[in-house]
Amino acid sequence: MKVQGHIPARAGERLRRTRLIVPAAIAALALTVPTAAADTSRAPGPGRAVAADHGTAAKNPRGMLDSWIRLWNGDYGQAAGIISPRFHVHAALLDGGDGSSIRGADGLVGMVRQIRAPFPDLRFAVEVGPLIDGQYASLRWTATGTYAGGFPGAKAEPGTVVTFTGNDTLRVKSGKFVEYWLNADTLSLVTQLQAT
Repeated sequence: MKVQGHIPARAGERLRRTRLIVPAAIAALALTVPTAAADTSRAPGPGRAVAADHGTAAKNPRGMLDSWIRLWNGDYGQAAGIISPRFHVHAALLDGGDGSSIRGADGLVGMVRQIRAPFPDLRFAVEVGPLIDGQYASLRWTATGTYAGGFPGAKAEPGTVVTFTGNDTLRVKSGKFVEYWLNADTLSLVTQLQAT
């Protein structure tokens, strides 16, 4: 993770030690279509996706993006219907990784679960988009959630409400998402969590 400007050595060390993959998920998006609260009582086990019938959603990028948003809002049953087994992520993660180890529906579900863990009520709303051009779809989102604890190095009290923004770009091939680029304002998030 490259950060411009001066960061105190102690804060920089905390950022390097942080193992939570926060950006993405943050990759989480929410379209202009309404999304229902996720029913997590039937959610699959850790890091596992569940097959779902998505009918025309897989043929329509806007429908796919609606399912993508619901997935990021905790409905993991969306993953298998919209995520290709060849799906991979491009993101600057807080642990210093580039997201390349996150593959397929199960990898994405694991990432989303990890991101949502400190913010169980995390919700995403679209600010701009979706913008669709051929096989690419992009949007700018705002995420808001209540901190429940568990973010490495955070001094914020549980109950602190955080808001941060980001941009997602996805590539579609054969009716499924195959590639994902994430750019999220994680500096704003870690500042609100007093982890800098």
